[in-house]
Order: sequence, then C-alpha cells, then structure tokens
Amino acid sequence: MTTLTEGRHPGEAILSEATKSRSRDSITIPAGTGVVPAGTVLGEVTANPGEFVPSPLADTAGVEGAETAKAMNIHQVDATDVAVKVAAITRDAELNGACLEFEDSVETKAHKAAKADELAAVGIIVR
Repeated sequence: MTTLTEGRHPGEAILSEATKSRSRDSITIPAGTGVVPAGTVLGEVTANPGEFVPSPLADTAGVEGAETAKAMNIHQVDATDVAVKVAAITRDAELNGACLEFEDSVETKAHKAAKADELAAVGIIVR
C-alpha cells in the first residue's frame, strides 16, 4: 500500500491574528532559496529589505540578518529559480509551535525556543 504524507496547509499555524490584515505583509523569498513550506520561520536579509529566507540559527554568509526570526510565510512557495512574493505573518499574531517549520540548523527545543523569543520581539507569540 502506498503511504501518503500530507504537507502543511496554508495558514495552518495561525491560531489568531489582528483584525483585517494588520498581521500580514507581502514579502519576497529570493531566487535560489528553494521550496519553502507553509509555516516556515523566516528572517529578513539586511542587505535586501523585504527579502526573507528561512531563519538559520547563526549568522550565515549571503543572508546576514536572517538569523533573527521576524516572520512566517502563510503559503508554500518555490523560489528555486525566481523570486516569489508571498503573504506572511509579520506582527500581532499567535502561532501554533507544533505547526512551524524551521531552517535545518534549528534542531533542538532550545533552538526553537530561541526563535520563538525572536518572533515575540515583533509581536508574534508562539504557543
């Protein structure tokens, strides 16, 4: 029998957000980032404001600044060959921590807790 694995649904991690679209912004995932699943914790690239990549644990060459988590994309995107605009939670929201996706270097509970603290600094609370 074939085993099927269901991926994350768009917005699955959102528990609550501010009225209207105050919690959301349109951001860009730059070309070369690859497939970014819905619910990925993102950091902003300092050299290119408005561009976000999966937030690594530590400073990473080429994406400096992204080590500080600031957002979560709502939909899965494929930015392998081209930059892609996507809706993201950037403030005033509560997220389900069990539904979040992380960059590969964010492995332990302590690493994930540190990312939750970074998100809290911009008003995104991980439950």
